[in-house]
Amino acid sequence: MLFSIIVPIFNEEETIALFYRAVRGDLFLKQHDVEIVFINDGSSDASEDIVRSIAQEDSLVKLISLSRNFGKEPALFCGLEYSQGDVVIPMDVDLQDPVELIQPMYEMWQKGAKVVLAKRSCRKSDHVLKRLTARWFYKIHNLLSHSKIEDDVGDFRLLDRDVVNVIISLNEKNLFMKGLLSWPGFKTDVVEYVRPERHAGTTKFNGIQLFRLAIEGITNFSTAPLKLASYIGFIVSILSGFYGLVIIAKTIFLGVDVKGYASLMTAMLFLGGIQLIAIGILGEYVGRIYSEVKSRPRYVIESLLGCDEKKPD
Repeated sequence: MLFSIIVPIFNEEETIALFYRAVRGDLFLKQHDVEIVFINDGSSDASEDIVRSIAQEDSLVKLISLSRNFGKEPALFCGLEYSQGDVVIPMDVDLQDPVELIQPMYEMWQKGAKVVLAKRSCRKSDHVLKRLTARWFYKIHNLLSHSKIEDDVGDFRLLDRDVVNVIISLNEKNLFMKGLLSWPGFKTDVVEYVRPERHAGTTKFNGIQLFRLAIEGITNFSTAPLKLASYIGFIVSILSGFYGLVIIAKTIFLGVDVKGYASLMTAMLFLGGIQLIAIGILGEYVGRIYSEVKSRPRYVIESLLGCDEKKPD
């Protein structure tokens, strides 16, 4: 029985050793072979050196160093591609994903679940704005997309090898891993937990990056925004037609009214705003088509430690 723990890292020199000791010190994991696959996503600190020193003492620690910072999503996908375990568990290195949660997740897997999600039971540690925007994102995404994602669930989950094989067979280059990890389906169970604070270091995600990730998630798994833009355009056209008839009738029966500057400007600005929104939505999808058509690799590997040059089947 082999466990694969997938850990993307970017400038996490303060937390790597703590994470490694937590994994190797867990009583349940000591009973199994556990490979830890670190993906160094272009770190500029001592993260790579720390992992290399650990790997010299532990043959089940593997390191994949990317040539630059490609982002957490490609790094996580890379880890899935190189994992070999019967079950695969993506985790954050900051220990906000509790190691002790792996045992109840594994027990649910033994009972037949192919995917076991780690769901936050509360978000009290987040500030109010982050809680609200997270709630809005999940509601909007699940309203627009056919592929639903569980509320308050991140990348931390247990995946059966069959599920991982389906995910890594997907060819898309624009990655939204929460959606990709949920897309295959299979029997799914949930474990709830309270997320602790970071043990060290600082988060690498800011508000702008989270907003971009939300847009990526919605546009990658739904064409509803395109349809919505069409519906809004259709409704506005009908209303504009009725408004035009009212103006014609008013001109015929009441004469020309030159006092319509305010209403004219309001209508023009409203229609212009609708058009710009529709063009912006269209641009998001065209940009993704452009990126997919170029077919560039999701990531570039600079070096491997403990991994075969060829990706495992």
